[in-house]
Amino acid sequence: MKKILYIFILIGFSFFVSCEDQLETNPTDRVSGPVIFADATSAQTAINGIYRMLYTAGWSQNWAPENNGIVAVSLVANLTGEDHVQLEVGSGWFYFDYAYDIRADYIHKSGRSYGTWNFFYSIISNANYIIASESSMGGDPGLIKSVVGQAYAMRAFAYFHLIQIFQQTYIGNETKPGVPIYTEPTTSASEGKPRGTVQDVYTQINLDIEKGILLLKESGIAQKHVSHVDYYVANGFKARIDLVQGKFQAAYDAATEALKQPGLSRFLTVSQLGKFNNSKLSNVLWGLEIMADQSSGWSSFFGHLDADAAMYGSRARQCISSWLYNQIPATDARKGWFRGQLADNEKVPGTSYASYCQLKFAFSDVKTLTGDYILMRGEELILIQAEALTHLSNFTGARNVIRELGNARDANYDSRLSLFTDSKDYNSNTVGQLTTLMDEILFQRRVELWGEAGRMWDLQRLKLGFTRDFPGSNHSAKLTAKNTATGSKEFILPLPQSEIDGNPNISSEDQNPNP
Repeated sequence: MKKILYIFILIGFSFFVSCEDQLETNPTDRVSGPVIFADATSAQTAINGIYRMLYTAGWSQNWAPENNGIVAVSLVANLTGEDHVQLEVGSGWFYFDYAYDIRADYIHKSGRSYGTWNFFYSIISNANYIIASESSMGGDPGLIKSVVGQAYAMRAFAYFHLIQIFQQTYIGNETKPGVPIYTEPTTSASEGKPRGTVQDVYTQINLDIEKGILLLKESGIAQKHVSHVDYYVANGFKARIDLVQGKFQAAYDAATEALKQPGLSRFLTVSQLGKFNNSKLSNVLWGLEIMADQSSGWSSFFGHLDADAAMYGSRARQCISSWLYNQIPATDARKGWFRGQLADNEKVPGTSYASYCQLKFAFSDVKTLTGDYILMRGEELILIQAEALTHLSNFTGARNVIRELGNARDANYDSRLSLFTDSKDYNSNTVGQLTTLMDEILFQRRVELWGEAGRMWDLQRLKLGFTRDFPGSNHSAKLTAKNTATGSKEFILPLPQSEIDGNPNISSEDQNPNP
């Protein structure tokens, strides 16, 4: 593992920023490691390298188009739930995740386990070098705090994803094996560490995000590019982290603070949101601007989602589950994010004309294969506020918050909201009847953040199982022979075999159950 991390340190440092209003990430080999940390301005280069890694493909030895950074991780977390359908097998990219047929791939370096592990530990390795250089870094003190604060926040971001992917959720699993924790720079000679417990990992995550928030606040530096993690984005990270840990007041407070980002719109209308390919929209706290010379083509998120682009998404179309689609009222503008059920004569192979096909995401320019990635927006934070308040039994407050978003989506939302009883309980059957306020808020999250938030992580933290074999199901893989009950081993990945082979402190006995 140490060789893997060390190699990607060099890649992470090979990008630089040349102006304030546009993130440039042209490759350079002119700056060595010691030089790049000599002052805060050049150290921001390394941070920009981390952001570039988020949309770089090829974290595995093969199958690069399905190991394309953070969007691949999120897509897998959606496809492994019950709300997202991959209609066709295509070349197998992402379909084997969707069909729960990837666990055996842990033995080689082309599979999901290795690609995910490599991706996040490469981010951590880069962040560790930046953090370790804080005391020796020269330049503007405010910029130093900003750079190091971003590194702490991104390290928290990486560990937060790793622990959710390689172990069950926090509550009730605190003493189970987590993932190795590295907080110092590593080289090819560094000895691998054992798996920390789930609690150990969350303790580190909490320390990192708090430190990042503090430094970013003290820096006094505003976000110069939408890809940069600022004080408000870091609070958005914290809101997500606290929600998983059941720290609902803290989650509400952090989401509220994140929504104070200067110039931020709490929400936009469906028409203003467009095709979710513009990171400059006023509701976006954090996103990735994809320029023509940095497009990853077939490896891009839109290449997999846009069925009308004559790319992979046209051969392996992504759809909403028929159950979820049918629950969306006709008066809700978000119903237009998807095609309805089509008659056979309306269906057109290789296009979005398939029943329930998604229309939410599309390239901004098919010729250049570009489209920005939106990684955090105001609507998500509103949903965190509403859910947290309901967990806290502040039903009036929760209704006021969810009404704000609901009225922007559905002309009849007030009437709909009045049907739900004040309760923080929710139906354990995810295709069952919605009766409580919590049912409704979780439903709104499923619709609003479809294709974005990672449905599997919500299922895990809410201690939910699911079925795809419901009446009228449009799932192409119904998983009737798989265990999809609460806490199933299928919900987490096995550790990559290369980690077991290369780390003297992790053996086959430390592997997740039944790989």
